[in-house]
Amino acid sequence: MVVTSKIAFKVADEVWLATALLHRKYLRREDFTIEEILERATEVAREPLRPGVYVHIVQHCVANRPPSPGRYRMLYETAPGRRRLFRIGDNYDPGREGSKIIPERDEIPSRYGALLDWYKDWSRDRVEDRIKNDPLLALYGDGKELWADESADDYVRRLREGWE
Repeated sequence: MVVTSKIAFKVADEVWLATALLHRKYLRREDFTIEEILERATEVAREPLRPGVYVHIVQHCVANRPPSPGRYRMLYETAPGRRRLFRIGDNYDPGREGSKIIPERDEIPSRYGALLDWYKDWSRDRVEDRIKNDPLLALYGDGKELWADESADDYVRRLREGWE
């Protein structure tokens, strides 16, 4: 593997860009193999892969894996060896709380700026779909008619009447 230092952006951003480009090219695919992301990362950097790219795809950028030491929440492991972009609402390891999810616009090549706008729409649409299709979230609001004419405290008091 040839190492280069000409690339001006972070390895984590390179991994995010490569994955975002795959998502945009293959709209119907939910996730990608580590090898597919590695291959696409070479095209993003337009240079030979840097040594940290693989470990960022496998560990450092993966939200639902323990941080070791990278804490990014840029990717999500859907199955062993498979990744997709992280979306708001995905579960993640608590040690990654507050960490970076997407690249900063001014820290990536300008030719990729539109990917950040694309991601906002892509991620938002998915969150709305998950809420609509989640059986537990679909229960939100059920039973509200039980105390529509009284406060929750009054309702509980009424239920407990006659208890010893």
